[in-house]
Amino acid sequence: MLLELHIENLAIIERVDLTFGEGFNVLTGETGAGKSILLDAIGLVLGDRADPHMVRAGANRALVQAVFDLSQYPDDMGDLLSESGIELEEGLLYLTRELHASGRSIARVNGQPVPLQVVKALGDALVDLHGQHEHQSLLRTQTHLDFLDRWLGEHVMSLRAKTRESVQRVHALQREWDELNAREREREQLLDLYQFQIAEIENAQLQPGEEESLLTEERRLTHAEKLRNLSGSGYESLMGESGAYDRVAEALRNLEEIARIDPSMEPQREELQGALIQIEESGRALRDYLENVEYDPERLEEVVARIETIKRLKRKYGDTLGEVINFGEELRRKLDDLSNQQARREEIEAERVSAEKELDALVEELSQHRHQGAKRFSELVQAELHDLAMDRALFEANIQAQSIDSTGKDKIEFLLTPNPGEPLKPLNKIASGGEMSRVMLALKTALSHTSPVPTLIFDEVDAGLGGKTALKVGEKIADLQTDFQIICVTHLAQIACKAKQHYQITKLTEDERTLVQVGPLSDEERVLELARMLAGEPTDTALQHARELLEKPVTHGA
Repeated sequence: MLLELHIENLAIIERVDLTFGEGFNVLTGETGAGKSILLDAIGLVLGDRADPHMVRAGANRALVQAVFDLSQYPDDMGDLLSESGIELEEGLLYLTRELHASGRSIARVNGQPVPLQVVKALGDALVDLHGQHEHQSLLRTQTHLDFLDRWLGEHVMSLRAKTRESVQRVHALQREWDELNAREREREQLLDLYQFQIAEIENAQLQPGEEESLLTEERRLTHAEKLRNLSGSGYESLMGESGAYDRVAEALRNLEEIARIDPSMEPQREELQGALIQIEESGRALRDYLENVEYDPERLEEVVARIETIKRLKRKYGDTLGEVINFGEELRRKLDDLSNQQARREEIEAERVSAEKELDALVEELSQHRHQGAKRFSELVQAELHDLAMDRALFEANIQAQSIDSTGKDKIEFLLTPNPGEPLKPLNKIASGGEMSRVMLALKTALSHTSPVPTLIFDEVDAGLGGKTALKVGEKIADLQTDFQIICVTHLAQIACKAKQHYQITKLTEDERTLVQVGPLSDEERVLELARMLAGEPTDTALQHARELLEKPVTHGA
């Protein structure tokens, strides 16, 4: 319930403090007194878009604060507060909105700055503000579906949420399917390319370090004759007659004789003996090399061809042999991914068929509930219209099939005829302003036991009404106070007289500045205000009529 409203420097309001009560609260005043500004202030603190021009001329900022009593609120409100990290203060919720002349806007909940969407979510759960713009919403058939589904209750709203999720899943699967199909030609082309490249690399049977070995072998085969001559000459120099081996062996014998006589030369003998062994090993290596070196033109041709193959692969797939081998491995992974796309297409097709069956079942169940409930809903709204002095009106929630979307497969349009014998037609074809107000009020009344929002605000719901009809509307609004706190702005005494609390909005000028004041009325002040609303001035007849309106008990509708 909205307990208090504090406004500073908003439009022509310098400062206003209001305390609202339970049940039916009414706000009245002359045209232009500032009633719409009060509702703008409530909308602002509940998350509406801010306009810096709303800041009072000469002020730096406007401030609106609303205090709500949440002690009797349902658990889902507690869940919403918990999700936003907000704790109540002794069961009270403080919403604050600062609007600076510079355009900066700050929203706070219990003193804590919060994103505007958090305030908007809280506002939607706290207050249902019905104004003239909402009459226009009745002309949009989408709102008709919303009205019926809300009235049908939690199960239908749950089905609708599941339908929305199911539609999103079907669309997501369809998009993925379309994307895979759109890439199918590209996939086939890549498959051919990757398979060719993989075959080219794998058929080459490349080995790490192979290129260096081949280049060495190529050089050896190309210079085989020279290598034979050099290795043969080297062998003769080492191991031939009077070669290095013989001469070092002779020197070693001499040194051995010296060392026997003079042991100090033993280290030199050992070194020379080692050198002789090294010469022998080198000679043996040269001999083996000489035996293995031969000119083999066929092998040279194979090696050159192999080297050219590696060079060609390097030009296409990498700067080094290692990069070529790694590229082939990456191609294999890509080929596997492309091959898996076909499997994914088959999975998606199966998932899509299953999701579409699930969606069909959901929309069918949802549609059945709507068809079963539409007649009862129509009868209830029609009964409410009869209570609102549209005694002969006929109302119907007409259901037509449409393509499946996030709301199901039903298109619902409210049809009305104010007079029997006339065909039912869409609201925008026949309903006057006053009739539209009563249709909206009838719908609100029908939804009163299913609406989770505890505070209803009506802005000039009396548009186009008067006389007994206005009195009926006042009684109907008064009936709603059993389930809701009602705040109503009205020009009609027949509606204002039904309220528990009556506030008057006045506009005055002080020091050449326009000010708005709002305050509760005493019993006698209320009679004067009702008389003004009835006759423009408190004449004796108007005063008597005002007293009669206040004394007349509320006649509750059937």
